[in-house]
Amino acid sequence: MMKKKNNFWESSFTKSNITNENVSMPEMLFGYFIGPFGALLSSGIFTSILQNYFTDVLKLNLTFLTTLQLLSTVLIIAANLIVGQLIERTRCLAGKARPWILLSALTLSSASVLMFVVPFEGTMKLVWITAAYNLFYAAAYPIYNTANATLVPVSTRDSEKRGALASVANVAGLAVMGAGSMVFPILVSFALKEDQNLWFLTMLAIAVFSALSIYLQFRFTRERVTEELMDRKEEDGGKKEAVSLKRQLKAIVSEKMWWLIILFYMGFQWSGALKNGSMSYFCKWVLDNTFFGTADAWGASQSILRLMGAVPMAAAAVGVVPLCNRFGKRRICMIGMLVGCAGGVLALAGNGHLVPVASGVALKCFGSAPACYMILAMLADVIDHIEYKTSIRTDGLTMSIYSSIMVAGTPVCNAVFSSLLNACGYDQTADVALGITAQSAGVQNIITISYIGVETAAYLLCAVLIFFFTVEKNLPREQAAIALRASEEKRKRNDG
Repeated sequence: MMKKKNNFWESSFTKSNITNENVSMPEMLFGYFIGPFGALLSSGIFTSILQNYFTDVLKLNLTFLTTLQLLSTVLIIAANLIVGQLIERTRCLAGKARPWILLSALTLSSASVLMFVVPFEGTMKLVWITAAYNLFYAAAYPIYNTANATLVPVSTRDSEKRGALASVANVAGLAVMGAGSMVFPILVSFALKEDQNLWFLTMLAIAVFSALSIYLQFRFTRERVTEELMDRKEEDGGKKEAVSLKRQLKAIVSEKMWWLIILFYMGFQWSGALKNGSMSYFCKWVLDNTFFGTADAWGASQSILRLMGAVPMAAAAVGVVPLCNRFGKRRICMIGMLVGCAGGVLALAGNGHLVPVASGVALKCFGSAPACYMILAMLADVIDHIEYKTSIRTDGLTMSIYSSIMVAGTPVCNAVFSSLLNACGYDQTADVALGITAQSAGVQNIITISYIGVETAAYLLCAVLIFFFTVEKNLPREQAAIALRASEEKRKRNDG
């Protein structure tokens, strides 16, 4: 076992509750579901409603929003890459990712409320929003999200258990999106409205919940692979230096399987970010909300659409892991993408009528479930594959890029959407009670394409990409070779 070097990590406040060598139910429940759910709740709400808060509550200029979100993307990507390298170079009894999870209990929860304080008007209001936006997306969120994503690859080498952990973690993410786009829009449309004090108090309560959940996640996780590598380093006399960024980059960019899964995830994630950012607009200005008897019941419509997406994905969670274990992640994800594409076509054909649109959304979300649940497991498989070929781990770099794609997707896609709205004449003063008559046909078409069309096309492209992803075919043999190599190195050290 590792030698204990830091008494802080042995205290009752920081010592892990997980002592089993194998993944256990408390670890899955608290470390990979409840913890991430609370941590990501603010992000889920932001994904669903922040753009609407900016345009319709704060009345921020669309050109300012486009500029803010695009320029912030540079900082977001840089922050994720830096955090990834910091994680890669962190070595302590708690592991390399978990210390950053603990830090996030303070940073993520604090940053999540600043955009809802807004103590100024005029130019200073824009300065405050710029600072608060970047503190969350380019500082606090990258720290948590990169560390959280790194936990799955370093939790265990058991591919099936890793798949289960990845599935549970992504169920938590989907539950967050459900809360953000089902419950919160109703709260906004019927209670919060444009009252900034109510917005602040609501987000403050969520921030406290997030802090407690993140701490729970820290206590109920363990980095078994990190412990293995640290034990190996100590047995070698601590002589091995951290792998350089240049060597890590060479290892990942020369691996075609890494590119396949990254491009797959980018298409999947960014099209989803555009869909999420435009969802409330679609429900406000495209859907025929008179289904509920009033045109301004857009919050109820959004909840219905999100529910129709969440239920099939929740149902799919039961079967995705066993199906992937039997037939392979690649095959199940490819079939899922094609099913999702068919659902998108059905939603487009619904032409703004709630029932056919909701049916199409349900089918599309059902098809997306395997990719949602298995993406972290597939990335972990690639990391093991690269370790087999190069003898180095690239957890930090790969997961920082993964996190960059995830976090940057929201501001980039919202910036694109803001510019499209601006170009086609979106009316920020329109009365939602007028429903579909309040915006022009051009605005409605852009919103429909953003909400349904782009993601439908992306699913078809993702199905093609994942067809060529063959890592898991030889993974058991490669993992056995990694273990044998480690055993031989240990024998040579002992003989020497």
